Amino acid sequence: MKRTIIINSNSLDLSIKTRDVLTEKLICAGFNVSYNFDSAADLIISIGGDGSFLKTVHDFDFPEIPILGINTGHLGFFTDVYPNFIDKFIYDYKKGNFILQDIPLVQATICTKGSCIDMFAVNDVVIKGDKSRTIHLNLNVNNKDIQNFSGDGLLISTPTGSTAYNYAAGGSIVDPSLKLMQLTPLHPINTNAYRCFTSSIIFPHDALIGILPEYRFEDSLLIVVDGVEHRFERITSISITTSDVFVKLVRLDNYEFWSRVSEKFL
Repeated sequence: MKRTIIINSNSLDLSIKTRDVLTEKLICAGFNVSYNFDSAADLIISIGGDGSFLKTVHDFDFPEIPILGINTGHLGFFTDVYPNFIDKFIYDYKKGNFILQDIPLVQATICTKGSCIDMFAVNDVVIKGDKSRTIHLNLNVNNKDIQNFSGDGLLISTPTGSTAYNYAAGGSIVDPSLKLMQLTPLHPINTNAYRCFTSSIIFPHDALIGILPEYRFEDSLLIVVDGVEHRFERITSISITTSDVFVKLVRLDNYEFWSRVSEKFL
């Protein structure tokens, strides 16, 4: 039986052109190609940038099928292949010249008075106010009080997400082979009235981070999951930990994290 490869592309002209070329080449190489999710497929290919990759992961509900990114975007931390290297990729893939990198997710359990909902993130979960006001959050870890935070919000990232919003917010770049979570304050207030951490905090992957909102001016919060905003009213608690769900990312044989960091940031 022919092996099936799913292609998911954003709507940019270069991405659509790349999708069409890739489809033709994969069919010539003996693969079936689908633009819809197929649980029996061998591989998912996301065409675009890192945002398109994250959208593919969420749209397909964190599939067990390995995912490869083809970069027609900008930064490209998740995307290993450029459009002019499609032939080499197909050759390497058929030969098995690639590795699978397990990407752990963070799980945020958001509870209101009526119910709780679980949300999963590849990069990060951010808690912000619904409007441009200071928010106040009680932070605890493993049910031990840490601080009463005041500022713009809190960002909890995976090691993989450390190079995304976390880095822009002043957090540390973390090698993805490490098992941890990073909490980075967003514009914390540190005065005589409000005493907050001003740098990131590193927690073990199995820590339970608890956040209890204090409502002073409004009763709604923004929960931003991998860049997508979700509004909730009257959240009573937020619990965040590393999930046992993970995504399999296809990396080419020559992939090395710190070389990628140097290439993209320095």
